[in-house]
Amino acid sequence: MSEQKSPFRPLKPLPNLIFMSRWFQVPLYLGLIVAQGVYVWQFGVELTHLLDGLFSPKGPKMTETDIMLLVLGLIDVVMISNLLVMVIVGGYETFVSRMHLEGHPDQPEWLSHVNAAVLKVKLATAIIGISSIHLLKSFINADKLTHHTLLWQTVIHLAFIVSALSIAWIDRIMDGGKPHAKHARDDF
Repeated sequence: MSEQKSPFRPLKPLPNLIFMSRWFQVPLYLGLIVAQGVYVWQFGVELTHLLDGLFSPKGPKMTETDIMLLVLGLIDVVMISNLLVMVIVGGYETFVSRMHLEGHPDQPEWLSHVNAAVLKVKLATAIIGISSIHLLKSFINADKLTHHTLLWQTVIHLAFIVSALSIAWIDRIMDGGKPHAKHARDDF
């Protein structure tokens, strides 16, 4: 016996108003798209600094540490941009409206499995990745930072890890102790 969808029934005025309020999030997602444009610009600026430092008319003027720090900066920009895509696409699909991308050749595989709980866990792990890059940059540049600064950056990074583990643990408890299907846990 196949399951049929119930026919659409118009909502009463108050529930309809509450339900339609989700569209107030659209300007927020549009703002994040503008922010992503800023990160594309930032990537271009940092890439230009790297290329200028490597191919200067007077010869390379960068140390290996300088190159490593600039490349880590590029990776950081990409990871933040990935986080923005996750929030824009996943958030819009979860909280505003379906995008109806089924069958589209560019549909992200993860999008069909995303819900609010999965989105929170994925965001938390993305933040840990971004924090890891910042911490690595600090360790590479440790001679220019105080021990106090390095200690607090490490403590904050560990707080992100504990927070992500807590979110995942709470999500698992709320899901009856069952782990998500493998495809819901894959990184995207």
